[in-house]
Amino acid sequence: MQKSRPTQNKRARERARQEKQQQKTARRMEAASRKAARPANSTEEDPDIAGIVPGPQPSPWGDEFDDLKEADE
Repeated sequence: MQKSRPTQNKRARERARQEKQQQKTARRMEAASRKAARPANSTEEDPDIAGIVPGPQPSPWGDEFDDLKEADE
């Protein structure tokens, strides 16, 4: 029967935890620097919603269904 080495196992776990923490810190620093380097364009309009006005929007199908409704009546 082989005895376990709790001290060595504990040291290995602690070393792995410290390495993971260092990687996490480096990743956070990199993200913060990328965010700081990004230009703040809060005054520009979002291109995804450019030209959209609030309120009812025209039907994307046009008058197709209006013609069908009139034919049914």
